Amino acid sequence: MSTLQCTYRDHYISAEVMEHPGIPTPWAGGCRITTADGRTTRRLSLPLNCAFLDDLTKAQQASIAHGKWLVDQHLDKSRDLFAENVAKRHAA
Repeated sequence: MSTLQCTYRDHYISAEVMEHPGIPTPWAGGCRITTADGRTTRRLSLPLNCAFLDDLTKAQQASIAHGKWLVDQHLDKSRDLFAENVAKRHAA
C-alpha cells in the first residue's frame, strides 16, 4: 500500500491509515507530522465523527487535509502538535 504524503508550510505530512477488516468503513484515517526541526508527532487520528471511511484513497486524502489543518492551527494559533492530548482537543 502506498502512503500519501506532502510538504505544507515547511512541515512534512504523511497519511497513516489503518485497516480494520470486517466493518463497512474499514479505513481509519490519521497522520504523522514532521516539523522543520525534525520532530515527528505520534499518529494523530481524524476526529471520531469522520475517522472511519469506506475507501483507502478517501481516507488518505482526509488524513492529509487534517494534517494541513493541524499545521495551520500550530503555526497560526500556537497550538502544540506534541501535547499528549492534542487529538482530543482538536476533535472537540
